[in-house]
Amino acid sequence: MDVIVEESDVEGKGVFALRDFKKGEVVLDWSSSPVLTQEEIKRLSAEQEKFVYYLGNGGILVNPPARFVNHSCDPNTFIRGFFGIAKRGIKKGEEITEDYLLEDNPNLYFACKCRSNKCRGIIVGRKKS
Repeated sequence: MDVIVEESDVEGKGVFALRDFKKGEVVLDWSSSPVLTQEEIKRLSAEQEKFVYYLGNGGILVNPPARFVNHSCDPNTFIRGFFGIAKRGIKKGEEITEDYLLEDNPNLYFACKCRSNKCRGIIVGRKKS
């Protein structure tokens, strides 16, 4: 594995690169994470639901290490299918981030701590499509 989970300056734990990644390279693989229906999501505990990546009529219960990827308003990865892809070059030791607003999560609401120049301040999820 080319990433590690460690304490983060952004929030709690975070995922960090153990090597350099080039733009377009796969950084994280979620393919072992279970795909859930809306009914299965409703049966999850509140703690488990924090780790659901919503997609249309269901979602993915994200397994570690990907579940520890923190939000940034100027992320270095984006999600394509079951993969986190480098949006730009990522240096060894850099924290891996994604933009949580790109998922359909109506329960999302928090004060952003990303400290990027593009920070939106408050992150509010959108309704499922």
